[in-house]
Amino acid sequence: MSYLLSHLPQSLLVVGILALIIEVAILGFASIVLFFLGLSLVLSGLLMLVGILPETLTAALWSNALITCGLALALWKPLKRLQDERQPTPINSDFARDAFVLEQDVDISGKATHRYSGVEWKLKSQQPLTAGTTVKVLRADVGVLWVEALEQDS
Repeated sequence: MSYLLSHLPQSLLVVGILALIIEVAILGFASIVLFFLGLSLVLSGLLMLVGILPETLTAALWSNALITCGLALALWKPLKRLQDERQPTPINSDFARDAFVLEQDVDISGKATHRYSGVEWKLKSQQPLTAGTTVKVLRADVGVLWVEALEQDS
């Protein structure tokens, strides 16, 4: 413990960088609070190395508390907006565009099911389809196959 206190700025930098790595690499930027804490630890360590802050535990605690609050107030909304802008990407799989014959009526409600590759999938369609219709898979969402009628060449 005395080694960490005698090298407080470097310790703050290391712990701050570890917090940032955990936040970004492991948690995928899901917990913004850890990002603020890591950033404040790095900034406090740098301010101590430059000589702006004294290298004391009290200064480290107060500076981290104030910097974390300041960063949270300044960056919370922009980072939250960035986090919310993620658009779900469609799942492209090997069986998309496969064709099969419906055993049940299918509509938008997803009450009909189809067993494929050992998994029971809900079937959905933009237009109501009757049992016996040959359909193709347009796309796959989580647990749902979106289908449409396969146009037959006469």
